[in-house]
Amino acid sequence: QVQLVESGGGLVQAGGSLRLSCAASGRTFSPTFMSWFRRAPGKEREFAAIISWDGGKTDYADSVKGRFAISRDNAKNTVYLQMNSLKPEDTAIYYCAGRYGTHSLYERDYTWWGQGTQVTVSS
Repeated sequence: QVQLVESGGGLVQAGGSLRLSCAASGRTFSPTFMSWFRRAPGKEREFAAIISWDGGKTDYADSVKGRFAISRDNAKNTVYLQMNSLKPEDTAIYYCAGRYGTHSLYERDYTWWGQGTQVTVSS
């Protein structure tokens, strides 16, 4: 079984930065695609970023493009989300997710999910 555990969330001022980590535990770390989703209070969970197994393909939601960067270190079984120029609108619980198969921005297609880590951006 593959388990995903997010860390690195916290409270940060607007304009600041945070780096989230998603550590995979289990016998192998092989999902072809890893993504970050987020859920703001009272809102639906939404896609934020995705990365292919080799890091060659990435995509971002328009709301975070140019500010967030997803990366993957398979040797360390870890996926990262570097978040810069944070805005209060980025306040949300951030979830790490993984799947086999094709590129997908839909949460229903993902097999593994972490518990989430809270990111709060103050004005």
